[in-house]
Amino acid sequence: MNHHRKTRKFGRETNQRSALIKSLALSLVLNNKIKTTEAKAKELRPFIEKLVTKSKAGTLAARRLIASRVGEGAVKEMIEVIAPKYKDRKGGFTRVIKLGSRTSDASPMAMIEFV
Repeated sequence: MNHHRKTRKFGRETNQRSALIKSLALSLVLNNKIKTTEAKAKELRPFIEKLVTKSKAGTLAARRLIASRVGEGAVKEMIEVIAPKYKDRKGGFTRVIKLGSRTSDASPMAMIEFV
């Protein structure tokens, strides 16, 4: 039983799981919304919210942290486009909208987007 376990494993090893979250975060930053499974969207939400909070500072340390967590492609977008939109907002930068089941395997789908 997974009592008090914080993260979902998605049937992957640690490095595969972190690469998955990293690629989902990069897609979300570049496209502003993505369609994925409900579990992946719920797992991505706290990851991206912490990065948006860090990017609001706009410091060199924040840039390096974003580059290490998501990649170089997202740094400019996060600091110059996304962070200024939420400068007065304390949290809740993303929303997860449930879409229904996927036809092939009936897994619950969701869309995660910036508010």
